Amino acid sequence: MVPYILCMILFLIGVYGIIAKKNLIKIVIGMVIIEYAVNLILILVGYRSGGAAPIITSIEGASREASTFVDPLPQALIVTSIVIGLSVTVLAIVLCLRLYEKYGTLDILHIRRLRG
Repeated sequence: MVPYILCMILFLIGVYGIIAKKNLIKIVIGMVIIEYAVNLILILVGYRSGGAAPIITSIEGASREASTFVDPLPQALIVTSIVIGLSVTVLAIVLCLRLYEKYGTLDILHIRRLRG
């Protein structure tokens, strides 16, 4: 139960970074923190205490119950999520750099005033 609570706290820290901060880089960092929190929660969903890897190497291993194996599907989905999250983060950083080149600031309030 404690890891789920810690993941929720991490998620809320990311939400705070997106809502309360005015700097675009800090908002992107908040977005990355939220992504990591969601990845951790999904990994925790697939975890089983005392579970083994779902690799059957012999006939005796086939007789084990399915409840003793760790679910591999969330792990595969998280690998995909990490790759997609990295590309989204790079895109957000590139947009921040382009906005800085155009407006000379990363503050959202100044960029809104310089609309043109």
